[in-house]
Amino acid sequence: MPATAAAAHLSPEARANLPKHIAIIMDGNGRWAKKRGLPRVEGHRQGAESVRAIVRAAGELGVRYLTLYAFSVENWNRPKDEVDTLMKYLARFLKNEIGELNRNNVRLEAIGQIWRLPEFVQEQLKKSKAALSHNNGLTLILSLSYGGRTEIVDAVREISGKVKEGRLDPAEINERTVAEHLYTRLWPDPDLLIRTSGELRISNFLLWQISYAEFVVTDTLWPEFRKPQFCAALEEYTRRHRRFGGL
Repeated sequence: MPATAAAAHLSPEARANLPKHIAIIMDGNGRWAKKRGLPRVEGHRQGAESVRAIVRAAGELGVRYLTLYAFSVENWNRPKDEVDTLMKYLARFLKNEIGELNRNNVRLEAIGQIWRLPEFVQEQLKKSKAALSHNNGLTLILSLSYGGRTEIVDAVREISGKVKEGRLDPAEINERTVAEHLYTRLWPDPDLLIRTSGELRISNFLLWQISYAEFVVTDTLWPEFRKPQFCAALEEYTRRHRRFGGL
């Protein structure tokens, strides 16, 4: 099979050892804009271009799952004007990218407290997911109004409700039980977590799921993170030896 444009950036070792599931903390939009004397929203607009580029590259390479930290529960605390603009950008992205995602056989999913999103965003998300539901290539998972602690609390609440109703014996609760009640229960845990902008923290993202993920942190700000930087992270992942607590 001929190499795709994205695969051409990778060594044979990296192509043979691709992570099945990649999660990305997309950080640095605001700093990118500030460095250029631009409003923060311009950083978010440029960040959307990086989303487009990375989704395309991941699909070309044959990555099965890509989870993007798009909007956290903490982001609701940002200035209202910025949040409102972000929601408009999100709805526009969800609508305008349907054609591109369909051409690339991408399926769309979302996790988080979706009910907190504005109604127009929820409606567009529902339409976009339906329009892409027949695809079987890359699954793009957007974390929207998401928080790792909130996810675990919601899982505990659901599990405790089943115990209270007599549908679950507390003695039978184990790690699998918890995993089956998380937002991400339909998909495998990430193999690789990438964080842009050089910050060394996980920011309440997939706290349960990244227990054994490999971390790659790059100083590149998200609006500048494109195919070459993505492939460099995959090369770094290839050099790791995943022991999962063993030798």
